[in-house]
This record gives sequence, structure tokens and C-alpha cells, in this order.
Amino acid sequence: MAGDAKKLQPIIIKRVKKGGHPSHGGAWKIAYADFVTAMMAFFLLMWLLGSTTEGDKKGIADFFGSPLKVAMQGGSGSGDSSHVVKGGGKDLSRETGQVKSGDVDAQKRTFNLRALKEEQRKAERARLEELKDKVEKVLANNPQLSSLGGQIKLDMTLEGLRIQIADEEGRPMFDSGSAVVKPYMKQLLRELGGVLSEVPNRLTLEGHTDAQPFSAGDRGYSNWELSADRANASRRELSAGGLPEARTLRVQGLAASKLLDPKQPESPINRRISIIVMNRDAEDAVLKNLPQEESTPAPAEAGVENSPSSSATKPR
Repeated sequence: MAGDAKKLQPIIIKRVKKGGHPSHGGAWKIAYADFVTAMMAFFLLMWLLGSTTEGDKKGIADFFGSPLKVAMQGGSGSGDSSHVVKGGGKDLSRETGQVKSGDVDAQKRTFNLRALKEEQRKAERARLEELKDKVEKVLANNPQLSSLGGQIKLDMTLEGLRIQIADEEGRPMFDSGSAVVKPYMKQLLRELGGVLSEVPNRLTLEGHTDAQPFSAGDRGYSNWELSADRANASRRELSAGGLPEARTLRVQGLAASKLLDPKQPESPINRRISIIVMNRDAEDAVLKNLPQEESTPAPAEAGVENSPSSSATKPR
């Protein structure tokens, strides 16, 4: 019986389960998502810093340095860049600086003004070129003046159209040592006066002499007075030809300070009259340096009656 009872005893098998980590739900997924988001933001930040100009960086730094000041008073913002014109803008996709909307009109006006001035300069230069051609035709079509062609030189300068009339050996423009105009010179100046009256530009008249001094020296009547008197005598002949008095802006005597042939200071070519038909820039430059009451200068007072006799001078 005992043996049978032992055989009927059940067999118990014990299985030991190894313990695992306690259950923590899906918290790890949230942490992983935060990590991935942070890395994405980091890489976006690095990309933005690499593609942002120095001006943009400075604008951002200034904003965060004093945001209230920028918000209240305006100034450099995130739209600025290294562009010469500072400002913000609505298009943040642009890599270059944008202009503030309040400055656009001013810049357009400045640009339009510059373009207008450039067009005026081109038109004025074309008008002076036409005047140059017309003077050449007047000289060529006049038999009495065509012989003076070698004494007349026309060229364009920074100040405008310059007409130079120089002495020639055996054919001077003035009596020796005086401002008495020769008859053929009178005819030439009066013809020029009629042509120059057709354009609105104002004139500068310059008298030049050679380097041969007066016998009385520089303390008395000298080349300075002589050159001024000759320029003024030329002005009177231009006016007699039809040039309005108000069109003459400046009459000056330069003596031998600007020789046409410095290698031969006593050459006849240095004795000349220069008539400069001034462009607008040259005229504005002269008027800017004059007092208001002298904006229309009176002609020089020295005239022919103040010229010394030819016996007191050397031929020139």
C-alpha cells in the first residue's frame, strides 16, 4: 500500500521566471522625439547661421540688444545686410538687404534726378556740338573770315565749347600794346555774337598775352591789365553783334599765366582771346563761388582809353 501511495504522489515541477524591468510605458518615445526635434533645430540653426550675411547677423544682434528701441524708433533690423542701403523688408527670403518702405520714394527721386541730369548733360553737349558745327560753317561761308581759319580753334572742354582766336604773325587781333580791335577782328566777333545769341548758355571771356613784359614793369600798366582790357573789348564787339549783355557771366584777364605754347612764351599764338560757351555744371560752379549780389557781374571798367601808347610798350 505504501508503495502504491508513493507512486500516486503528483510530480511538481518548479519553473523559476527571471525578473525583468518594471513596466515604464511609452515615456522613452517622448524623450527620443524631443531629442530628434532638438537635433533638427540645431542643424537648422547651423544652416541659417551659415547662409546669413554679416549685416543680417548684426541686425538680429542689435534687435535683441535693444528690441524696444528698434520697435519704437526704427533702425537696423533683421532685413539689413552688407548692402550700402540699410533697411528692413517684407521678403525674408532675400539674401541681400532690403530697403525700408519709407525710403523707397526718396531713393527713386534721387535716381530719377540723377538720370534727368545725365539726360540734360547729353542734350546740352549735343547742342554745343551743333553750335560748334554752325560756327565752322559761318567761318567757311564768309570769304572775308575764311582767311582767319588758321587763327581760330574750336574744341570741347569740361566747361563747354571753347572758341580760341589767336594772333598770327603779320595778322594781330589788336593794335600793339593796346586793346584797339582790328577791323577784321571786329567783323569776326560780331558774327560770333549773332551765332552765340541763339543758345541760352552763358559765356566766359578770357584775355591772354605772351610773356613779353611791358617796359614800365609790373607796377604800372602790365599784361594783366592789357589782357583784361582786350577781353572786355571783345565782349563789347560780341554785344554789338547781337549777344545779350546778361549772357556774359565772367570777363577776366589771365596775362601769360596760361600759355598755349609754353616752349615759346613770346610766340604770337599765346596772344589770344578765349570764348567759353559754358555748360550748366560750369555755370553753377561759378555762381556758387560768387556772393549773391555778384551773381551777374558787371563788365570790367578798364577800356581802350586806359591803354598806354604803343611807344611805352614792347610789340606784342
